[in-house]
Amino acid sequence: MNDMDRFADALISAHRTGKRFLPDGPVPQTREDAYRVQSRVIDTLGPVLAFKTALKPGDAPIMAPIRSQYCHTSGASVAMGDRMGIELELGWQIVAPLPAPDVPDFDAALARSVLPVPVIELVDTRVDGPLAEDPMVKLSDFQINHGLILGEPLVSWDGSDFGALTARFEAGSQVILDGQTEIPGGSALGTLGALVREIGGYCGGLQMGQVVITGSLHPLTYVSDACEVSGRIEGLGDVAVSLT
Repeated sequence: MNDMDRFADALISAHRTGKRFLPDGPVPQTREDAYRVQSRVIDTLGPVLAFKTALKPGDAPIMAPIRSQYCHTSGASVAMGDRMGIELELGWQIVAPLPAPDVPDFDAALARSVLPVPVIELVDTRVDGPLAEDPMVKLSDFQINHGLILGEPLVSWDGSDFGALTARFEAGSQVILDGQTEIPGGSALGTLGALVREIGGYCGGLQMGQVVITGSLHPLTYVSDACEVSGRIEGLGDVAVSLT
């Protein structure tokens, strides 16, 4: 067992108990470290139902699996603890085998393999103390994913990409987003495609029925009181969760 295995085992315990832990030894310093931790947690705790990804120009996409335990259908109730971060996002549900990265018509084939779906991501750390804000610690902690709320996929989607969107997102009486917004990176299909080209068999790879989320449509917002959270993306649909 090395230092990353020790850190991973502390994360595994945090998943099982629902309690944060304060690191008392080395923490991940690189993406390789973070992905080693992610893999050990998934190997121990079980199936993946979704992935979150983000893409910065000139860099490989980040990858973070989302365990099936944390995935819920729209309208679910989720215990929030002392606080919960919330984000309205566009996701992709995989409905057909994904194309190989080197096929000549990759972009068109990718669009035939997925359907867009509105989602709410729930965000909270399993790490206590100042290291909870460290980028590689956050990545090892599944990019601090704490839940995923899934709306209905848009079966009538025409295959066109998403860049600019109109959306509304509110938590209780707080309006977080109301109006035009941008997909992170400007292309939801582009972000998905980058992950497909990168992921290979990591944490089981991308499988039929899974969902890939592509980044928040607004700044991350934390709420500390139980409330109803609802989102609408024009032309895509609604999604909601009760935080209790």
